[in-house]
Amino acid sequence: MTNDAYIAIGSNLGDRAEHIRAGLHAIAALEKTSIIAVSTVIETDPIGPAGQDPYLNAAAHVRTGLNPRALLDAVLAIESTRGRVRTQEERWGPRTLDLDILLYDNLILDEDGLCIPHPRLHQRPFVLIPLAEIAPDLLLPIHKKTPRALLGVLESHS
Repeated sequence: MTNDAYIAIGSNLGDRAEHIRAGLHAIAALEKTSIIAVSTVIETDPIGPAGQDPYLNAAAHVRTGLNPRALLDAVLAIESTRGRVRTQEERWGPRTLDLDILLYDNLILDEDGLCIPHPRLHQRPFVLIPLAEIAPDLLLPIHKKTPRALLGVLESHS
């Protein structure tokens, strides 16, 4: 059985483009997993602590036979290979590579360390812009709106 998942990708430390390229390459190499689509990489302002460099952000649509927890473990291991140490970083601080599972089929899940859909997905243009590019009409669980519609809501409030 294969499942459709969407992963947000970001980097604002070091060679940002290389971290993203390497992250995508590692995702594509995961067992039972293939990349279906990757968005354009965009540059965005950071949120969180002051003094951070801009981010490069993208999103990937993957098809995987891994269950959600196994997929999470895999993307956390990929982050680690790029030098990220989650236990030693500041919340919303700079990072070499950030991989977040945004969606996994129509699953709604809230477990320790794993919340699907991503709890702030609907609030973040740097996630919604790339997601809307590769899945503009995908109906998101909980929100019951498409990435394009959620982006429109954010833009109307800015």
